[in-house]
Amino acid sequence: MSAGTHHGMGARTGPPTADSQTDVRMDGTSGLRHERDATPGSAGLGRVGRRPMVRGREFRSYYGLPVLNEPTWKDHDIAGYLFLGGLAGASATLAAAAELTGRPDLARAGKVGAAGALAGSLYSLIHDLGRPERFINMLRVFKVTSPMSVGTWILTAFGPQCFAAAGTAVTGWFPRLGRAATVGAGLTGTAVATYTAALISDTAVPAWHDGYREMPFLFAGSAAASAGGLGMLAAPLAEAAPARRAAVLGAAVESVAARRMERRLGHVGEPLRRSRLLRLGAALSLGGALAGQVLGGRSRAAAVAAGAALLAGSACTRFGIFHAGMESAGDPAYTVEPQRRRLARAEAERDLG
Repeated sequence: MSAGTHHGMGARTGPPTADSQTDVRMDGTSGLRHERDATPGSAGLGRVGRRPMVRGREFRSYYGLPVLNEPTWKDHDIAGYLFLGGLAGASATLAAAAELTGRPDLARAGKVGAAGALAGSLYSLIHDLGRPERFINMLRVFKVTSPMSVGTWILTAFGPQCFAAAGTAVTGWFPRLGRAATVGAGLTGTAVATYTAALISDTAVPAWHDGYREMPFLFAGSAAASAGGLGMLAAPLAEAAPARRAAVLGAAVESVAARRMERRLGHVGEPLRRSRLLRLGAALSLGGALAGQVLGGRSRAAAVAAGAALLAGSACTRFGIFHAGMESAGDPAYTVEPQRRRLARAEAERDLG
């Protein structure tokens, strides 16, 4: 059996006619079509222009095959890149705030943590690209309409300042340069923590593309919660108050954005609602933020436990978003049926007009 026949393309040459319409059967014989429409995904629907289409039928692709080519991204690369990039950007911003408010230990923890997370994020990105020079090649142009191009330049502006801030914090050399680098990394860190939301929302993956409104808030909240968790882990209790507040605010924003996105997406949001990783991430983030706020200021053990829960919660959220998106790309129902509803709405608007 040829590939074209298997996918419903048929073996005819020339336009079909009402008197001679045959199909190649599984046994190699031919038979009459009996008024079957050959439009992909429309089995049981009437021919356009000859009789009204039957509404309410399930609209799927041939043989349930994916409509989209699934992304070739690997979870340990791209999901890790999403998590570590958010942690790096938010930690740099928290470190700048600590630097300006006289909390040197919290600032140092944020700078070193941001540099380590950025190094891991860049490794994951370059490993997924395959060759390091591909990252360099993306710097040849700047396209404001391309989230990947904008993100590459954001990382290029953020990286040197982030590493300089961490280096001066560890060695004690060039304190003025270190302070300037800390402030610069803090400013660009907000973009690093959120641009990946625009990056995945710009794809054709249904759960990501349709969640473009809430995704930046979800990523920003998750990043802030993870940075707060890192601050509680590494900083002394007396200086960790900003980290605890960042964790509470981040966990709240993440939770509200996730629930709103799941409800608004409707059928397309089913992979998000089914994700155990997202449920676990929400529980860890909210539980860690609450424990940190209530007990983290008095008990070092509670602060460490809360910080670890926040970091794990943020990682679960990023991996859950990644896997839910991959699931939505692999199931044609999440691609074809929303398109059908949009076409039906457009048709109704034309009829009313």
